[in-house]
Amino acid sequence: MTHKITQSITGYEVVKDEVEEQEQQQPEAEQSNIIQMHESLKRPEMLLGSTYKIKTPLSEHSLYITINDLILNEDTDHEQRRPFEVFINSKNMDHFQWIVALTRIMSAVFRKGGDITFLVEELRSVFDPSGGYFKKGGKFMPSLVAEIGDVVESHLKMIGMIKTEEIDEHQQKILDEKRAQFEEKSKQANTEKTAKSSEFPAGAQLCGKCQVTAVIQMDGCMTCLNCADSKCG
Repeated sequence: MTHKITQSITGYEVVKDEVEEQEQQQPEAEQSNIIQMHESLKRPEMLLGSTYKIKTPLSEHSLYITINDLILNEDTDHEQRRPFEVFINSKNMDHFQWIVALTRIMSAVFRKGGDITFLVEELRSVFDPSGGYFKKGGKFMPSLVAEIGDVVESHLKMIGMIKTEEIDEHQQKILDEKRAQFEEKSKQANTEKTAKSSEFPAGAQLCGKCQVTAVIQMDGCMTCLNCADSKCG
């Protein structure tokens, strides 16, 4: 059926099917109900926390780092665990002022929301002018602050904010072969060193020059029976 328009058109509106209109409005409503981390979020009475222990050669006392997390959109498809605050405690009070300042700044960044993973690199790029140290396992830490950054990275990986890069099967195979070759060479070197050491008298000391246990006192002078190195020249 046609209808002749006898007046000027001043406006128009597309009439949508009622079901289609509801489907378009539903995702927008769901999106508006998703809670994101922001500064105005009120702290709950209880938070989930994880405590990490740091033991460095810089102090006889350990450092304990506690990171408390907030659960957003709990029991929904959009559930997230996000860091809310951090506390650092130790018996050693030498670093008290800067530790308190650091925890407050980090907590403020956590509550700000968004991508907070940049904190890891910022902390790990801090170098101690007195030199760093090796932590257990042989990993070098340029400073105590850098190790705190290492802890933050571990925590963010645990809650899923940082994805762990997995080595593919081909790369893993190459690494396994290289490790096997290195272990075999080390085993052979140790066998040769043990065989050489057994040729020399019991009680001989390690030679600093040839690294063989063959140094004995001879004519009042420490002399190596393997390379002839002598303290007396």
